[in-house]
Amino acid sequence: MTEAAELPPAPPEARDVFGDRFPEAVRYGELLADVGVTRGLIGPREVPRLWERHLLNCAVLSEVVPEKVTVCDVGSGAGLPGIPLALTRPDLQITLLEPLLRRTNFLREVVELLGLDHVTVVRGRAEEVLGKLPPMHVVTARAVAPLDRLAGWGVPLLRPYGEMLLLKGDTAEEELKQARAALSKLGVVGTSVLHVGEDVVDPPSTVVRVEVGESPGGVRFAAKRAKAARRGPRRRP
Repeated sequence: MTEAAELPPAPPEARDVFGDRFPEAVRYGELLADVGVTRGLIGPREVPRLWERHLLNCAVLSEVVPEKVTVCDVGSGAGLPGIPLALTRPDLQITLLEPLLRRTNFLREVVELLGLDHVTVVRGRAEEVLGKLPPMHVVTARAVAPLDRLAGWGVPLLRPYGEMLLLKGDTAEEELKQARAALSKLGVVGTSVLHVGEDVVDPPSTVVRVEVGESPGGVRFAAKRAKAARRGPRRRP
């Protein structure tokens, strides 16, 4: 079994970013460094850079999320970016969507321990919850899949004129170019690459914004949503 490690001290910027929820951010970081490692949710080599590369890198996404909206974090994994976003933005209603049981168990433990009443954990894949979750204002994701595939999962979960905000790396511009045809078929009407957290993390976090029109996912997914709504929610056995 992989041994847990100790969370490094928080940089000064962390107190400013998390504000009153800084103690909860520290507790979350400790959980990632401990059970997050032993359960295989993050690699042990990530622990020394948990603050800069993970917690703060995700928290600064809050700079571009509108106020008082619904958010679905697709493929939430260990809760990145959903948990840091929840800690910085209590005005949001956040759903952490994750298909693997061991990860959803961890997420539920974190949500309860940190008192995140505005966060819900749902086990499932994006294509499975289509029509079962309410359409979202914003869909987030980080390091889940290439942009075209990720958009195919996330765009149909959006409400009309919603947006995906995706944390990406240095290849964001190139990924966007390669995905334009696929995005157009999904009803995407606008894209841009943003850089956030310039005074917090170095380099700043790169965010791909994908904006949809009145039919998120295009005609095919509109039909799927309508069919799922007619069937109504099915209980998981």
